Amino acid sequence: MSLSQKELVEELKVYWKKLWQERVDDKVRAEGVAAAEYVKLFVEKGTVIHATRDYKALNFKEILEQNQIANADRFIPPPPQLGGWAKFVKVNITSQRQRKSRRALLYCEDKKEKQQPKKGGRGWLHI
Repeated sequence: MSLSQKELVEELKVYWKKLWQERVDDKVRAEGVAAAEYVKLFVEKGTVIHATRDYKALNFKEILEQNQIANADRFIPPPPQLGGWAKFVKVNITSQRQRKSRRALLYCEDKKEKQQPKKGGRGWLHI
């Protein structure tokens, strides 16, 4: 992979973040609209970039493919459903920390003596 491709991908990521940070949210129509024109992302000003119903959202992978980036999958983390860094950490790292040591497994607390029942379960005995 050449350095020029890496630089282009990093530049596109900066534009991508800027696009989502500067979008205008239309609360009436429940959609996000691009506030400026992003030529490298192929997005014009006023383009709907996010909507709630019947809309195909922008995809960074498709933008990379339009910019003719080879191996676009390398630059995009997998979706959380398939597993990404967060799932890897949850499954492999956090579960290891929760394992109890051998000493903790063998330790058992002293059982406390139960108090005298109140009048056979009806109150304290008074003598």
